[in-house]
Amino acid sequence: MAPTLTHHLTLKPGTAWQDAWQRCLVVAPEAFHDDRVRNLWASSWRSDGRALPATSPVDGSPIAGPPRLDAATAQQAVRACLDEHRAWRHVPLPERKARVAATLDALTEHRELLALLLVWEIGKPWRLAQADVDRAIDGVRWYIEGVEPMLAGRTPLPGPVSNIASWNYPMSVLVHAMLVQALAGNAVIAKAPTDGGVACLTLACALAAREGIPVTLVSGSGGELSEALVRSPEIGCVSFVGGRDTGAGIATAVADLGKRHILEQEGLNTWGIWNYSDWSALTAVIPKLFDYGKQRCTAYPRFVVQRSLFADFLEAYLPAVRSIRLGHPLAVEHPEDPLPELDFGPLINAAKAKELGDHVAEAIDRGAVPLHQGALTDGRFLPGQDTSAYLPPVTLLGPPPSSPLHHAEPFGPVDTIVLVDTEAELLAAMNASNGALVATLSTDDPATYERLSPQIRAFKVGHGKPRSRGDRDELFGGFGHSWRGAFVGGELLVRAVTDGPPGERPPGNFPDYHLMP
Repeated sequence: MAPTLTHHLTLKPGTAWQDAWQRCLVVAPEAFHDDRVRNLWASSWRSDGRALPATSPVDGSPIAGPPRLDAATAQQAVRACLDEHRAWRHVPLPERKARVAATLDALTEHRELLALLLVWEIGKPWRLAQADVDRAIDGVRWYIEGVEPMLAGRTPLPGPVSNIASWNYPMSVLVHAMLVQALAGNAVIAKAPTDGGVACLTLACALAAREGIPVTLVSGSGGELSEALVRSPEIGCVSFVGGRDTGAGIATAVADLGKRHILEQEGLNTWGIWNYSDWSALTAVIPKLFDYGKQRCTAYPRFVVQRSLFADFLEAYLPAVRSIRLGHPLAVEHPEDPLPELDFGPLINAAKAKELGDHVAEAIDRGAVPLHQGALTDGRFLPGQDTSAYLPPVTLLGPPPSSPLHHAEPFGPVDTIVLVDTEAELLAAMNASNGALVATLSTDDPATYERLSPQIRAFKVGHGKPRSRGDRDELFGGFGHSWRGAFVGGELLVRAVTDGPPGERPPGNFPDYHLMP
């Protein structure tokens, strides 16, 4: 990609953070006040909590930070949510459906504002930010249309659902889950992600609360709020999306309490290449795998390649990775230009970009071979803008076992390649993290795929194509340490947040059993 002259670019008119913020003040003045967002609990928007300073990963400029509550206030919010839950669980399903549908209409009306907030708060390019909003809306509409048979013979949980989610998909994962949980008859609590997305989530919750959805939104550190949001006896279910370290602590707590739980954790998703020749198909898919800088739980950061195919693999891979488009998501050459089509913008913050850059440098120092290292000079940026949160694509061959890049998900635009000579080595390398959410095996022989794919410890395994969380009726879960508790997706999401017949064993990955759908 040829370097873009930065003096040709300017911020597209109407897309500045202050433009988005002023629109929020007009659309939901109850939830946004002056320069801060409010917490929502006991059916009231409150200016409590200590608002911490925050900056946008896009250019390092100030944005609204989460107003962090203390543990005692969070406990009050949980008790108030239980009162809302006890009332909501008796609201007839037709009325619940109508209120959730009205919420979706309001989200649709403000779709572009929600997407613009995502750009500034978590650095999503415009296309992907819009897709995040659309997937939330379209996914919940599917549940509204088909929820009756899913709820047959089932009742809401005894207490509300507590949602603790990562920052990368505030709409299509978190808001989607909250609205389906409410549709099933539960009040819902959401902890705003600490690293980004609080304004987008606040606006979505404001639109839901106006329609009478029993939603509680609080901010704070995990350590401060976990006692209330995880261990409180009032909580009926804990739904968590995030890293293994935090997830392990929550898993221990919910197991001790015997509490319903859905814990989606990270795993090293791998793409295997074995006896394969359709290289044009691989070239076409590589840029898509870099969407949002691989800051996705279903990203593929590891390629496990048959050694005899390595030269062919590189010929297909390198031109594709060199075509990756990186830059400021809102920078245009002329005011009337559409927003740029980018594969990714910044990482979630400058600290993450530095940490990952340090991991790369350390891996190379210990013997990894750099096959591709992009440069920020190839990106699209405004003149003089802060680019400290940006990291261009990197590809390393043979990360050393001592490197975090060898065994853990980088959550950034870093690919690693491992070469293998036997099928046993292929499977061992693809199962390096003891469980993953997705995996793919590219092989020309269907019989080889059928034989090897069941031995890959991922919930979903694609044949030459990437897998994702999926939408609507597609199920989702994980193997090994990548998932604890009930599986979700399709009817399983409703089953996970409702009670069924006595003795029911929901499909999932539990301490005492693993049950596939």
